[in-house]
Amino acid sequence: MADPDLVVDRLRLRRRLLFWRVGAVAAFVLAWLGLGGHALFHHGALIGGDHLARVRVSGIIGSDNRKLIDLIDRAAKADTVRGLVLSVDSPGGSVSGGEALHDAVARFAARKPVVVTMGGVAASAGYMISVPAQRIFASQSTLTGSIGVIMQAPDVSGLLERVGVRVDELVSGPMKGQPSVVQPLSPEGRQMLQGVVADLFDQFVTMVADGRHMPVDRVRSLADGRPYTGRQALPLGLIDQIGTERDAVTWLARKLSLSETVPVLDLKVPADRDWIPRLTRSMLGVILGEEWAGSVVSQGVALDGAVALWKP
Repeated sequence: MADPDLVVDRLRLRRRLLFWRVGAVAAFVLAWLGLGGHALFHHGALIGGDHLARVRVSGIIGSDNRKLIDLIDRAAKADTVRGLVLSVDSPGGSVSGGEALHDAVARFAARKPVVVTMGGVAASAGYMISVPAQRIFASQSTLTGSIGVIMQAPDVSGLLERVGVRVDELVSGPMKGQPSVVQPLSPEGRQMLQGVVADLFDQFVTMVADGRHMPVDRVRSLADGRPYTGRQALPLGLIDQIGTERDAVTWLARKLSLSETVPVLDLKVPADRDWIPRLTRSMLGVILGEEWAGSVVSQGVALDGAVALWKP
């Protein structure tokens, strides 16, 4: 039989251990929230003195860019951030996501100069977010422009009919079920959706006209959805100069009367799959045991119904 005093001591020890484990987890979570959970990282931000900020936008532009937008807005208000280098390598993506990023760049450009440097492709929404900049650089082979909006509505009703499946839709109004995956698009629905696309397109054209200081009719004549190489875009006024990122930084530094060796520091939103979740799992594994550590769930790219996307 176990010694009753020994059993009591062990229970007391377990309670104390649990208390300290919970306390350690709480302290770690609070530190994570303070340092990374809601923080937007400015790599090298501890370096004092004036510098340029760099924001990289690559791949498909999703609908939710709130953290990146907050990062740009905060950089615009930071005294030591003198200007912004926007590096774009994107075929576009969500119209709403592109509009939100465009507006954030425009807010920054209203306070401090912005220069864009384009990679292999900066088209559709990738071009949309570039136009508020004071100067746009691209390489000769950059694919840019592709000013336009697309909305796709898949229809599998023919396939369902062939396999003997029929779907009845109950809608509150004739336009509510348009478009539908299981019903053909009606003429009225097509006209309605074409109106939506046309309105989004008009907004895009206006952004380009305002940002590039071009007449709307001139932009509209270039905006049939086609991409342009950097060499083609230059005489059309869609970009300002053929050059590299180094050329863009040099131009921005001279405009601000800064040294051409001014530091350029990356602004970056920490991804969920970055070091914080890995460190969290490791710490929780040590504190609570590996079985309590949990797992990291990756996030996909969210797109809304209408996209400004260049597709070869």
